[in-house]
Amino acid sequence: MAYNHGVKISEVPTSILPPVRVSAGIPMIVGTAPVNMADPTNVNKPQLCYSYAEAVEKFGFVPAKADASGLKKFGYTVSEFLYSQFALYGIAPVIVVNVLDPTRHTSPVSAVSVTLNASSGSAVIEETGILLDTVTLRKNEESYAQGDDFTLAFDDDGHVVITAVKGDSGFRVPVGEALTLSGTKLDPTKVTSADVIGGISASGEKKGLELIGECFPRFRLVPGILIAPGFSQDPAVAAVMAAKCASINQHFRAIALVDVPTDTVKSYSNVAEWKNSNNVVDPLQVVCWPMVSLSGMAFHLSTQLAGLLGRTDSENDDTPYVSPSNKTLQMTAAVTADGTEVVLGPDEGAYLNGQGIVTALNFIGGWKAWGNRTAAYPGVTDVKDTFIPIKRMFVWIGNTLVQTYWQRVDFPLNRRQVETIVDSVNIWLNGLAARQFILGGRIEFMETENPKTDLMDGIARFHLFFTPPSPNREIDFILEYDPQYLETLFS
Repeated sequence: MAYNHGVKISEVPTSILPPVRVSAGIPMIVGTAPVNMADPTNVNKPQLCYSYAEAVEKFGFVPAKADASGLKKFGYTVSEFLYSQFALYGIAPVIVVNVLDPTRHTSPVSAVSVTLNASSGSAVIEETGILLDTVTLRKNEESYAQGDDFTLAFDDDGHVVITAVKGDSGFRVPVGEALTLSGTKLDPTKVTSADVIGGISASGEKKGLELIGECFPRFRLVPGILIAPGFSQDPAVAAVMAAKCASINQHFRAIALVDVPTDTVKSYSNVAEWKNSNNVVDPLQVVCWPMVSLSGMAFHLSTQLAGLLGRTDSENDDTPYVSPSNKTLQMTAAVTADGTEVVLGPDEGAYLNGQGIVTALNFIGGWKAWGNRTAAYPGVTDVKDTFIPIKRMFVWIGNTLVQTYWQRVDFPLNRRQVETIVDSVNIWLNGLAARQFILGGRIEFMETENPKTDLMDGIARFHLFFTPPSPNREIDFILEYDPQYLETLFS
C-alpha cells in the first residue's frame, strides 16, 4: 500500500436500498396493424410508444368502419387498441407488436378501374392496406410511372389518393377516363392464430407472443398486461398467453386478458361452458364477455379493460391494489359480434362473476366493468389466485423485488447481505402498509427454509408475508324494525 499522509475518503454501500419503480399496467398487444401507411417492414418488432402520434407514425391507423350489421368495427386490432388506449383512456406507454406481414398476408386490390377527376386530377381508392409500391396505372397498352406521372398518398381513412402530376401541357395521366389499376393490399383476415402465437425460428428469430421476452432487454420495462384482441378467443392463443405471462425472461410475470368469442357465444348462460370446455382457467388469465360499443363503434372488452386497468392504477399511485370492477368503461352498449345488444342485470352479472368472468353492467352510475375474479375461479378458491387486484399485487411485488435486488446478486452471502435485503424490504412493505396499499407485510430470513447445503451453494431464501386488501364485493345491511322508537310519539 502506498504511503499516505493526510485525509482519505472511501465509500461503503448504503445499507437500505430504495425499490425500483415498476408499472403493473403497461400493456403489450400482439395484433395486426396497417403498416403500409408507416413502415411495411415493421413486423414482429416490439415498439414502445408514449403518444398517439408516435404510435400512428410507427403503425399507421385505420378508423372503424360499419359492416353489414351496421356496427363500426376496426379492421386492424392494433388500430382498435391505439384508439382505446390513447383517445379513450389517455394511458401511456404501450408496447405494440404487429404480426401482419406484407410479404405474406396480402390480396389483390379490388378496384381495377379508376377515373381521375377532370378538374383536380385525383381520385380516391376506397380500400385500406394498399401497398403503394405495388400500384400501377395504365391506359390500354400505355403505362404510367408512379412519381413522374402520378403520386400516391393516404387520407385519414387509410384510403389511397391518386393525383396526376401536372406538366406544361396538362396532366400526365388521362383524366375523366377509365384507367386500369392493379396492386396489392394487406389482408388482416389472413393472419392466423399461429402468427399471433409465433415462436422461434431456426435462426433464433422470435415472433408473435414469444417477443414478450424482448421487452425488458429492449426497453427496461416489463409488460404487466398482455392482450391479443380478435385472437385471444382461440383457446390455443389464450393458453400460450398464460404460459408467457407466467415466465417472462424466467423472472417476471404479467396477466393476460382473454375474450370469449361473441360470434358463437351469444348468451351469458353459455359463457361459463365455453370457458370450462376450453380450459381457460389459469390464475393469470382474466376472461372478458361480451364486446362493448361506443356510439356504434365496437371494441373487444379486453381492449377497453387494458385501458381501464391502466387508468385505475394511475389514479392509485401506479399500484395495482384497486380492482377495475365498478369503474367506468367508455361505452354505450354491450354487444355481440353481429351487433346484437346484450342487456344484463345485476343477477346475470353476478352469475358471470361467480364463474370467473368479467363483464359490463349498466346499473347505477352508467356503464361499468363488473367482476373481480380471475379465470381460476370458482375451480380455485385461493384468494391470491382468484381476485384480480390481489393476483396483480403478487405479480407487481414479485417483479419489483426482482428488479430491485438483482443488483445484490453475487454479493457475499454474509450477515450484511441478509440484513440489507431484510431491512430494505421491510421498510418498503411498511410504506405500502402506511398508504394502505397492503394491510400489512414483513420479510423474514428463516433458518428452517435455508439448509446449510443451500447456503454453502450460494442460495438464500427470504419469506415475504403480505396481505393486499380484498375488493369489498358484497356490502350487507341488516334492517330491523325497532319498536322502542315508538316512545318518541309520547316525548
